[in-house]
Amino acid sequence: MTIETIEAIPVRIKRDEAYLGTLPSGVDPDSYFVRPPYRALYSAHFETVFVKIRTTDGVTGWGEALAPVAPEVVSTIINQLLAPALRGNDPLASDYLWSVMYNLMRERGYHGGFMLDAISACDIALWDLRGKLLGQPVYRLLGGPHRDSVPCYVSGLPRPDDAGRIALAEDWMQQGFDSFKLHAGNGVQSDADSIGALRQALGPAATLMLDGHWVYSLDEAVALGHRLESHNAALFEAPINPEDIDAHVKLADAVAVPIAIGETERTRFQFKPWLMQRGADVLQPDAGRVGISELVKIAYMAEAFNIPVAPHLSVGLGPCIAASIHASAAIANLWMLEYQPPVFELANSLLVQPLVCKAGQFHLPDGAGLGADIDEQRLKAMQR
Repeated sequence: MTIETIEAIPVRIKRDEAYLGTLPSGVDPDSYFVRPPYRALYSAHFETVFVKIRTTDGVTGWGEALAPVAPEVVSTIINQLLAPALRGNDPLASDYLWSVMYNLMRERGYHGGFMLDAISACDIALWDLRGKLLGQPVYRLLGGPHRDSVPCYVSGLPRPDDAGRIALAEDWMQQGFDSFKLHAGNGVQSDADSIGALRQALGPAATLMLDGHWVYSLDEAVALGHRLESHNAALFEAPINPEDIDAHVKLADAVAVPIAIGETERTRFQFKPWLMQRGADVLQPDAGRVGISELVKIAYMAEAFNIPVAPHLSVGLGPCIAASIHASAAIANLWMLEYQPPVFELANSLLVQPLVCKAGQFHLPDGAGLGADIDEQRLKAMQR
């Protein structure tokens, strides 16, 4: 039995509400756009890449890359570069196949970005395939679960003002959730005031986090970090340009609130200097950008530095979410996993068997593999 076919499926689904809430005024919903104060491109659609790997015995594994823009780029890499290298190989040879894919372009400088996103999608599909071939859930193949469910935090609170965000958080608290991350970056005063308003409304038991979306200078981040301390914030994510490790080291030394980074990195090699220089207190690898294999290796490496891991999870639409749950269950130093309610709802609408998140916990998926097979007929209908 060997790998026979690898198929990449770019996905673009229109929804009434875009990621992070309503669209900025004046944008073309059919084009990519910048959402100030953030600098990255966004889409009015939910975009991703699914990959389907089938063996000569007819067993199929599903994977996914985090591809919120230009999913066709990742699909082309899979179809033209990775598929020929995987075809004919033993699907159980996990580390070997990751190295095969990584070595194809690393000497040409492609050891991050789209190339690693494509590798991650295939890696996730291979883990799903192995689980099905061996009749075991992926978390068991990774060494067994450290927990029966995976704790999570509600991410985003996509409302335009503090009153709306407070009302939304209070609704979630009534459903058993008590941890929330605010997507901010609106200025030191504004961000601090928003966290302060949430703290006052939700009380001392709520866990509050702030995502700065990389917009701050070191001085601004230090000032905001001290303000977050006064509100007992649990995490300050993505405060400064991701290339500037030195500034993050200074920030981590200057403030008590834990500093979190990781969604921009793809491999254990890229995370290593953050650990060596103590530039982060929490690491946030994303399964859709690092795959299951690297996520677990990054977590093992972080454990040696007594650093917890809180996997990043934004717009993955099924296999990526399931991969994150399985990996999170199997690592000792998990902090929490991200939960994006609108994305989770859309993802479940594409799955044969829905995933479950209730009362602040992801349930471990049932069955062999990831437990996240795509309903292909439903997917085709939703992309029309």
